[in-house]
Amino acid sequence: MAEKSVSTESFASEAKNEYRGDKLRVAIIGCGGISETHIRALQTFPEVELVAGVDIKSDRLKLMEEKYGFTNLHTDWKRMLKEVKPDAVLVCTPNGVHSQPTMDALNAGSHVLVEKPMAMNPAECQKMIDVAKKNKKKLVVGFQYRYHPNTDFVMRAREDGRFGNVMFVKCQALRRRGIPNWGVFGQKKLQGGGPMIDIGVHVIEMAHYVMGSPNPVAAAGNTWTYMGNKKSDVVSQWPNWDYKTYTVEDLAIGQIRFDNGAILQIEAMFAGHIEKDVWNFTLMGDKGGCQWDPPMLFSDRAGTMVNESPAFVGTKTDFPYLFSLKLRDFVNGCLLNTPLRAPGEAGLAVQKMLDGVYRAAAAGKEVAIK
Repeated sequence: MAEKSVSTESFASEAKNEYRGDKLRVAIIGCGGISETHIRALQTFPEVELVAGVDIKSDRLKLMEEKYGFTNLHTDWKRMLKEVKPDAVLVCTPNGVHSQPTMDALNAGSHVLVEKPMAMNPAECQKMIDVAKKNKKKLVVGFQYRYHPNTDFVMRAREDGRFGNVMFVKCQALRRRGIPNWGVFGQKKLQGGGPMIDIGVHVIEMAHYVMGSPNPVAAAGNTWTYMGNKKSDVVSQWPNWDYKTYTVEDLAIGQIRFDNGAILQIEAMFAGHIEKDVWNFTLMGDKGGCQWDPPMLFSDRAGTMVNESPAFVGTKTDFPYLFSLKLRDFVNGCLLNTPLRAPGEAGLAVQKMLDGVYRAAAAGKEVAIK
């Protein structure tokens, strides 16, 4: 079952009142753009010391030194782990390079937070979990949307029994024109896929969390590529992506069946003909339902169909703040041994669903999730 939800406002300051030990020495493997969001958040944590950075690109290491004051920089994570011996590591590499540095860091005695998705397939995820258990170290997946105030709100409603038995969830992570024009997001061999594994993963993970984390048993789905592999002159917020190396899908549709009979549907898209971007999930139970954005509960009360909207869910919902919450959870877990909201097992469950949709699309039929 998912961890019990808590207020994001109180959660953000837990360790400041409880921690009384030495600083947590943190290293970063993969100094690309997403690492900077981690760094800026961790620089506000008095109990954290950033001790090293690793990247194969010299310009990123130079930026780490000049912009963030890193002095211990490496191109080889194994050498860094041996020389620096960090207490904890953030793995912010491309998806295809999540598994090995995570396992190497765990074997070196470091706790690890690995960015989403956890790995390229469930087998890699399971190996990572096994190595963490063997070394008695924390393994956390970077699922920041389960710390969002909207997620807290609907999670508390589920804990209060407002939904009853959850039967169906529909997830949408849709962009009208949002093919990334940086990084390697269009290269399947390095990323594992397109919008399903890159942005669909977020809506799937928070919806699955709110459902109570049932066990996925089967998947169906399909994928289409129709824009990303072609040059486009359409005006958009992220123009000029590398269409020549684009090998992932533009649109993926999937359906997951769980052992309790519930169904989750997911629509994930980088580019398509829709009115506007959508980032949402809706949930239907036998007693009530909800939607994530805007947050709302649906039920019958006093003989009337009722929609309930919260007057207030939290002061902040921006991306950097959500990163600070997921990093707070990780740091608290490392220093105080507190329960983790997004442990490796959560990453494995989500990876099974992603993998299932892609396998079903390739097979043209429903496939079992073992």
